[in-house]
Amino acid sequence: MPAISEKRPTPEQLLHHVQTDEEDQSSARLKIFLGYASGVGKSFRMLDEGRRRRERGQDVVVGAIQNGLPPDIAQAIATLEIIPLKHVDGVAVMDMPAILARAPKVCLVDGLAYDNPPGSEHQKRWQDVEQLLKAGISVITSVNLQHIEEKREKVEAITGKHVTDTVPLSFLQTADEIVVVDAPPENCIGASNDGKRKLTQHQLSELREIALWLAADVVDQQLERYLERHGVEQLWGTQERILIWLSPRADAKRMLDSGVRNRDRFHGELIATHLNRPDWSPEQRKHVEEAVEMARARGAEIVELDGEDSVETLLRFAQQRGITQIYVGHKGRDSWLERCFGSDLDRLIRAAEGIDVRVFPHP
Repeated sequence: MPAISEKRPTPEQLLHHVQTDEEDQSSARLKIFLGYASGVGKSFRMLDEGRRRRERGQDVVVGAIQNGLPPDIAQAIATLEIIPLKHVDGVAVMDMPAILARAPKVCLVDGLAYDNPPGSEHQKRWQDVEQLLKAGISVITSVNLQHIEEKREKVEAITGKHVTDTVPLSFLQTADEIVVVDAPPENCIGASNDGKRKLTQHQLSELREIALWLAADVVDQQLERYLERHGVEQLWGTQERILIWLSPRADAKRMLDSGVRNRDRFHGELIATHLNRPDWSPEQRKHVEEAVEMARARGAEIVELDGEDSVETLLRFAQQRGITQIYVGHKGRDSWLERCFGSDLDRLIRAAEGIDVRVFPHP
């Protein structure tokens, strides 16, 4: 196993360097407020930041805002200068000549994914934003997860709502900062104003996870740009070694999907382990064998362990390989013995010093 430098920077230290470095530059910056569902408050957060920046002395204008503002948003922009939208063939578009002539320090742009009417200089509003950035104007903008082109089908499968106005993920990855706007579930659950039913708690959780992973990818892009710009090589080796414990009842697909995302995000290693117990039924053995093939197809290293005590065997291997995360399935405490004296999972968590244990419930 390759040695890992003790001097490797943490992700938090690298991100601090990125933000400090970017703040020292005079070029225009792009900040995006990402909402994973309607009603989370992304427009309010965007406009409220503009208001606070203006109070600190920055030159801020509103370049695009939606009609029919609720009272909280209307109050947030009461002190801001607004450059009115112009209408082309009945479609409201940003008045780009007026904004460029005004040349503010910061421009607030709501509805990043909107399409411009045919004949416009740019087909999409996000392309208008690109022009503002090239002109040296920083932009703070907002967009919903369902409007990210590469996430549209996945979000539509969850919500059942189809959209056509989109922004490519590659544009979001150029952002200097991205903020996932969270909100209490009660703000997004129930009946909506148009009579359609809003999202359930489970749907919101799925959307929130997608948004958080997307934001994490953008942060990774920031770090990579910083390292490349400063000629810093990642000499400290793999940061994450993820161990997935495949058992007869484990939700292997969910565990592997999460493990692959973490492996790819942190450029780490993914290892899938299992025992080969003679007391397994044919159905249990088949489940594990299918999980192993699933792990192999995802590029995981497959290791079959042998030992009487599964917890001791798993931890011994984890310590030998420098594992940083262990994924295990768990069915909860069914017996009074487990409720009184704890389970194998409790033993694993207590003994896994320095290793994160992530639990995936299963029936």
